[in-house]
Amino acid sequence: MKTITLAFTGASGLPYGLRLLETLLHSGQRVHLVYTQAAQIVAKQELDFVLPNRSRDAEQMFAERFGRCSGELKVHGIQDWYAPMASGSNPGDGMVICPCTMGMLGKIAGGISDDLIARAADVMLKEKRTLILAPREMPFSAIHLENMLKLSHAGAVIMPPNPGFYHHPQSVQDIVDFVVARILDHLGVANALLARWGEE
Repeated sequence: MKTITLAFTGASGLPYGLRLLETLLHSGQRVHLVYTQAAQIVAKQELDFVLPNRSRDAEQMFAERFGRCSGELKVHGIQDWYAPMASGSNPGDGMVICPCTMGMLGKIAGGISDDLIARAADVMLKEKRTLILAPREMPFSAIHLENMLKLSHAGAVIMPPNPGFYHHPQSVQDIVDFVVARILDHLGVANALLARWGEE
C-alpha cells in the first residue's frame, strides 16, 4: 500500500482528479485528499457535484460514491497543519495536484507554503519524493512556462492532461483514463486503464 497525497485545485479538469482518486482507492492505496474552495466551485460547474466543506462529510460521500474499496481515504482541510503530509517526518510516497491551477503552481515554484497543498508539495520537493503537477491551462504564458521549468529542475513531474489518441478512445471516459493511467505509472501504481503501446 502506497500513501499518496492528492489535491484538487480550481483549474478545469476535475474529472481527471476524481477518476484518479477512485482508481487509487480501488487499487488499495492510502489517499490523503485536500481541495481548495475554487475546486468546490469547479466541481459544481463541471460535474454538478458537491465537494463538502467538512472533511468527515467528504469521506462519507466518497465512500458512498465509490462503494467498497480496498484503499483508505482521509480528507483534510486546506489549513490542517496537523495533517501528516505537512511535515517531512511523514511525507508519504508521492503527491499529485490534479488539476493544478497556475496560481498554485506559481506558489509552489516560489516556495510559498501558506496552505496545506503548497506546504505538502514543498515537503515532497525537499524530501525528494514524487510530486506530479497536472496543470490545465491553454495557452501557457512565459510566466507559466518559467514556473514549470523551475519546478522540473527542482524534481517535480509536470504532466499537463494531454491525452493521446492512438488507443482509439470511444468516450470521454477513455480520454480521462489515458491521462490517469500515465499519472498512475509515474506513481508506480499498477493499472489496466490503458492498452499499452505495442501490445495487442
